[in-house]
Amino acid sequence: MPPEPIPAESARERHGPELRPLRGDGPVPAAPAELLHRVALGDEEAFSRLYDDSAPMLFGLIRRVVRDVAISEEVLQEVFVEIWRQATRFDAHRGSARGWLCTIAHRRAVDTVRSSEAARRRDDADGRWRLEEQVVDVQEEGIMRVESQRVETAMRALTTLQAEAIRLAYFGGYSHREVAALLDIPVGTAKTRIRDGMIVLRDRLGVTS
Repeated sequence: MPPEPIPAESARERHGPELRPLRGDGPVPAAPAELLHRVALGDEEAFSRLYDDSAPMLFGLIRRVVRDVAISEEVLQEVFVEIWRQATRFDAHRGSARGWLCTIAHRRAVDTVRSSEAARRRDDADGRWRLEEQVVDVQEEGIMRVESQRVETAMRALTTLQAEAIRLAYFGGYSHREVAALLDIPVGTAKTRIRDGMIVLRDRLGVTS
């Protein structure tokens, strides 16, 4: 069983002891990819360090999607349980550790919103929920206003690097500069990944200029 991640001080008091950084004479610098590798080997202290380093970033991403603070904290708990269980699947050759973590957090947040919205509208025959829709201005490399399923299908045509950047920019609401900071890449690289990915999406979704 994974050690239980605790998203906030109040929650830590309710659910258990505070997660502690790695032991030693002082903070041990470690990249997210290195920590994930150690987590995949069952290193609980590396998991604790990964939580301390990544929780604020992931909580911010989740809250942008979920909005509600309390629910966002619950989703963050679920995200770190999934990270613990899926750490062996992380492949540094396919994308950055931060991008991988953000993808898990975003997917879990979207699932939460979808579930909540489905429950709220299940008795409304005329209610039509559109999740992950975006209004596209072709001149600015947008995504056509389409149903979530079509977007998800089209996203499979992207490279992992393009997909993680687009998810943050268009589904997470981050600016190009914020995407670059989250993925630890130059702003120009982030813009290129988003632009190239948009070209593929427009073709897949049948958007014409």
